Amino acid sequence: QVQLVESGGGLVQPGGSLRLSCAASGNIFSIYHMAWYRQAPGKQRELVARVSSGGSTNYADSVKGRFTISRDNAKNTVYLQMNSLKPEDTAVYYCNADRYNSPYWGQGTQVTVSS
Repeated sequence: QVQLVESGGGLVQPGGSLRLSCAASGNIFSIYHMAWYRQAPGKQRELVARVSSGGSTNYADSVKGRFTISRDNAKNTVYLQMNSLKPEDTAVYYCNADRYNSPYWGQGTQVTVSS
């Protein structure tokens, strides 16, 4: 009953920045834990960042200090601010919503970091 739509991906040069957005609909947003995952070509999907319903955050070591996850419950939206981007960050980024270990996924948005 939850739909997630990502946006904001694109092509950016190394060292640049992008801000991803994930808009949720179909259910109450504020009670869900939200996260961003990514999947690079030939690799497994990995957790990038998570923000709990209470606002606590955690990050993968590879993005710590460069990425920031945030949520705006009034807008039913979660964001991923990505700074100092590296070619290794190239991947499809997926929004995830979870409540009681029942996850929902967005369709993904492509992020390409290349000169």
